Amino acid sequence: MLETSARLLRLLSLLQAHREWSGADLAQRLGVTPRTVRRDVDRLRALGYPVNASPGTGGGYQLGAGAALPPLLLDDDEAVAVAVGLRTAAGSGIEGVGETSVGALAKLEQVLPDRLRRRVSALTTFTVPILRTPESQVDPSVLTELAAACRDSERLRFEYRDHNGSATRRTVEPHRLVCTERRWYLVAWDVDRSDWRTFRADRIAPKPPHGPRFPPRTPPAEDLAAYVSQGVSTRVYAAKAVVRLHVPAAEAARVVGPMDGVLEAEGESTCLLRTGGTSVDVLVIHIALMGMEFEVVEPRELDDHVRALRDRLSRALDRSAQPDRHGGNSAGNT
Repeated sequence: MLETSARLLRLLSLLQAHREWSGADLAQRLGVTPRTVRRDVDRLRALGYPVNASPGTGGGYQLGAGAALPPLLLDDDEAVAVAVGLRTAAGSGIEGVGETSVGALAKLEQVLPDRLRRRVSALTTFTVPILRTPESQVDPSVLTELAAACRDSERLRFEYRDHNGSATRRTVEPHRLVCTERRWYLVAWDVDRSDWRTFRADRIAPKPPHGPRFPPRTPPAEDLAAYVSQGVSTRVYAAKAVVRLHVPAAEAARVVGPMDGVLEAEGESTCLLRTGGTSVDVLVIHIALMGMEFEVVEPRELDDHVRALRDRLSRALDRSAQPDRHGGNSAGNT
């Protein structure tokens, strides 16, 4: 039985390595008869692997695409290549791709033997890719540790540095990792504060051992991407506003990123932007620099700051148009 199982794994590896094999070639590679190959192919089919067979002298066996992805068999070099590729994608900050890469990397590194894990670590440590990178780099091993804790519903302990560099010890029940183009965030239930919190992954230093397991909680929002976006662009700031942009939401999304605010489609030609800033004056400039027509929805006091900015810019233009003391004007006319 063990010999048959080993032969099936070898057969599966051969079918995954090349597009098509003849029955004779497979029999020679496996050291069995063509009849045994046919029986082993039937066993793989029974296990859910779609093995196609074409008759005739030019025919052979080919592994087809199935409705579900069966387990892949990788040799050492292939496993290292996949792991390095996933680490690169995980650290790229590419939205969607990065999150999927972390999940796949967590699964792969769980089964990698030590000798291959060392090769992966050496390749990623001593190579420098010329890529567009996010503004804050996160160690892929930290991301896979966070992803594994989310997957296993296991309490996580870590040291967290705030924006001033002060460190605190946290114990959380991790829920999900959320990736923007520039940063990774962990959404988790903070055990000591009895509330949901969002943590920047590049400020997290895991402190194992982790555990115990916990029953998953209802998440703080159905759309976690919008929840994190609102947290990092609005809730953290003292000054907050809602403005109506006079462009369709799809057009506004080309300018407004997750760090700028949260967009909400309102009609065919308008959308709402919820955003924040360190002060009302900074907030007004932030909105104006987006380059879109807008109106203030709330707070109404923001209108006063918009008028003040308008008047200040008008006075600057008036002064620029006046001749200077040397008989010219600021535009350089003589």
